Amino acid sequence: MTIRRIGGRIGAEIEGLDLSRPLDDTLRNELNQALVEHKVLVFRGQDLDDEAHLRFAAAFGPLTTAHPTVPSVHGQANILPVQGGEGARANSWHTDVTFVLRPPKATTLRSLVIPPYGGDTLFANTAAAYADLPEHLRLLADRLWAVHTNDHDYAEHPQFRTEEVEEYHKVFVSQRYRTAHPVVRIHPESGTPNLFIGGFASSLIGLSRTESRDVLRLLQAYVTRPENTLRHHWAVGDVVVFDNRASQHYAADDYGDLPRKLHRVTVAGDVPVGADGGKSHVLEGGDAAHYTPQAA
Repeated sequence: MTIRRIGGRIGAEIEGLDLSRPLDDTLRNELNQALVEHKVLVFRGQDLDDEAHLRFAAAFGPLTTAHPTVPSVHGQANILPVQGGEGARANSWHTDVTFVLRPPKATTLRSLVIPPYGGDTLFANTAAAYADLPEHLRLLADRLWAVHTNDHDYAEHPQFRTEEVEEYHKVFVSQRYRTAHPVVRIHPESGTPNLFIGGFASSLIGLSRTESRDVLRLLQAYVTRPENTLRHHWAVGDVVVFDNRASQHYAADDYGDLPRKLHRVTVAGDVPVGADGGKSHVLEGGDAAHYTPQAA
């Protein structure tokens, strides 16, 4: 196995592994360490079916079900289909499923259908973003808590309010979740502080809506600085794994009505802990026990 860095602050390509074959404990540990260090791992030229994908994802820990509200691939309770028309795509910076108490540890994506152009996924290093903050902003961020919710609208622009988008939104918010998370999350393995915000962070506790929007926008600008990001151009057979505790991602919606399909499998995570030692807590919707194992 060879680990080759592909970004200045985020990302590595793993060469020399056939992910269709079982991984021994040594490889599992090495890959997990690489994930913590590089945040995003890229595997090219893989030939996986759903079962092999599930086996590989499980190398990083117990799996969640596909999603708290969105249906899974038929017959595969742990696999989420990633596809949709314009306006129903995740083209906003976010960290997966932060609206529940235990967001995923990691996300794995496997490409099935890729358009001839467009459809890249961008990733951002939220630990580097925190380290970039001036001292006064770090002190502020350390004390802030954000409300994360799934009750938001992917289709912010009227031209994208298609029937497909409306139906998807109804499913997405069929159970409303609101969870309070620290804005600065301490990574449970590395001990590194990260900005834990993104698209599901709707407001800051103790601040008005206007103040929340302005402060979140200010902090988010550090996350998406070009030097903190990596852009992945997909090819069929790619598998990408990213640390959901220390990154954000954005699926570029620039391929019109061309087909694009990925399968997503997420690894169960823990309850986030803030800089002051405080733990995340549920505000609405329960602990989503049907989605993620309680022991994680």
